[in-house]
Amino acid sequence: MGLWRLRATVDDRPGYLAVLTASLALKSVNILAVQVHTTEAGAVDDFLVDAPDTLTEEDLLAAVEKGRGRDAWVTRTEARELADWPTRTLTLASRLVRDPDSLGDALSALLGADAVIWRPAPGQDRYGANRGGMRLVDPTGGTYEISRPAPTFTPAEYARAQALVDLAATVVRQAADQVTLVLPDGAEIRVRPAVRDDLAAVTAMHDRCTPSTRYRRYLTGSAVPPAARVERLLDPHRGVTLVALAADDRVVATATLVAEGEIGEVGLLVEDAWQRRGIGTALLRRLVAHGERAGYAALVAHTHADNKPMLATLRRLSRSGPTPERDDTLLTVTVPLASAPVRTSA
Repeated sequence: MGLWRLRATVDDRPGYLAVLTASLALKSVNILAVQVHTTEAGAVDDFLVDAPDTLTEEDLLAAVEKGRGRDAWVTRTEARELADWPTRTLTLASRLVRDPDSLGDALSALLGADAVIWRPAPGQDRYGANRGGMRLVDPTGGTYEISRPAPTFTPAEYARAQALVDLAATVVRQAADQVTLVLPDGAEIRVRPAVRDDLAAVTAMHDRCTPSTRYRRYLTGSAVPPAARVERLLDPHRGVTLVALAADDRVVATATLVAEGEIGEVGLLVEDAWQRRGIGTALLRRLVAHGERAGYAALVAHTHADNKPMLATLRRLSRSGPTPERDDTLLTVTVPLASAPVRTSA
């Protein structure tokens, strides 16, 4: 017996898949695994099969065609293909977390590609997959071009590959954003982007803060915000949240940038025992750098008129010394940014 991969398009109609599998069964072909790719042309069925040694590629193609399969593709394969696709994809994702530089090898393994090329600028045609090639957006800039002679790429394969590219970019970005800061008093803190797993630690920090500190952060209430709100702040749809961790891994401060259009709104919370030690300034400077890289025009912060430490920090960040806009007891401070240049196609 020998292992083969078969791929064929089957009309998405009741009973058509059964006809194909029955045609294979008549040749004593044992189906070990199957995955279905939905396409505009119909359902593309990808089989891993065990076939008698006497069967040739032509025999298998004939069986597929007799079973009403179209655009058939057949190739010999190896025992490693016995791993199911979710397991293989998760294994490659785990590899990327440890070594994001292995993205090219991961894409090649995922897709069976014979070439993975990174180009520094976006191409002229739209992103996506076609018969012989695939184009993927690199979130850090540029494009991955992937090719293989056969079979035709499917939308499901494109989605998996793009997810791996996005994961590798996230790992690289988080590694670049993670730093150790030495405070003026010699203490060290680690700063990194927040993740959803930080929810318990960030909530605990809110519990340790005094009501007045929480009120200055959230402007309208001193209670610990609901977990759902904290979770949304840890993973904003557009923007970033940074956490500062003490030597014992306790979260002692958070800084959040939530963007809408070209403007990013910032919020800062520093645990009382860690205030007036330069943490807030360090976190806000990193938010400014993030905003500039993302191309935002300005950052805005809302604070109470009596929050002098926050106002002093914002004045230090601004290059032009903005005049706050006042609304009763609330002030809005705008910090213009020197945005990064927009990438253009080569």
